Amino acid sequence: MQRLVWVVVGCALAVAACERSKAYSPGSGTPLAVEVAPVTQGDWYQPPVGASWQWQLFVDDEHQLNTSYDVTIYNIDLFDTPVSTINALQDSGHRVVCYFSAGSWEDYRRDRDQFTSEELGKTLDGWPAERWLDIRSPNVQHIMTQRLDLAAAKGCDAVEPDNVQGYLEETGFDISGEDQLAYNRFIANQARLRGLGVALKNSLEQVEALVDYFDFSINEQCFQYNECDQLTPFIEAGKPVLHAEYPAHNDDLSLDDEASIARLCSESERLRFSTLILPVNLDDSFRVACPMLFPM
Repeated sequence: MQRLVWVVVGCALAVAACERSKAYSPGSGTPLAVEVAPVTQGDWYQPPVGASWQWQLFVDDEHQLNTSYDVTIYNIDLFDTPVSTINALQDSGHRVVCYFSAGSWEDYRRDRDQFTSEELGKTLDGWPAERWLDIRSPNVQHIMTQRLDLAAAKGCDAVEPDNVQGYLEETGFDISGEDQLAYNRFIANQARLRGLGVALKNSLEQVEALVDYFDFSINEQCFQYNECDQLTPFIEAGKPVLHAEYPAHNDDLSLDDEASIARLCSESERLRFSTLILPVNLDDSFRVACPMLFPM
């Protein structure tokens, strides 16, 4: 019942945002507030440090969702995963994190036509089907609240909003660090208002300013880029870091080199991260999970 209430509230907020968006042009409109307090009242999923997880976003005829892992969390696609699958995972004792992009337009999503051409920026490096979004747009913000409504309606326990570091990228828009901070806090608070836990995806430069707003971190390749220590505020706050490394991109890591895996997992143990070694397209073609020997 609580989820339904928040979906209704979210829809009302979304309608208001949509009304504001009618007169939008790039750089115009009422900006989101940066100095806004985190939502702290309510009930949503907050995973513990050391939570085990599986991350599979790509599913097709050859790569079906593998539901056989003995893990706490399944991280799966919001749009492509049916409610029956989410229910089945939860009935089996798993928690479900639902992925969506909060900072990019994807040409294969069902809501792609709701964005205006003015809101679409440059193509993401390495992802030709995606373009950066102007996160200052009230219409973009409205669409993201609709995606959060969908996550709540589907029964997701938490969400993974991706691409929330556009201010550091060549987006085609003049997005400032304050714009990004305000937007990320907006997404986090809107998720919690709907009874959803929320993960901060990468965006390491803003971790200290955002750790109180997010319930856990999802990170890619911090070992490859020597930046894992920037994530320690989450661990210190009792919030897990769900971390993935990709051998295809990391010259110091190989599936054929047990020593390289052991070194990575030893450092992950020191940091108390929940680390997986995965294919970059997240299709479950292989998976290595570092053992977690630290106290839960």
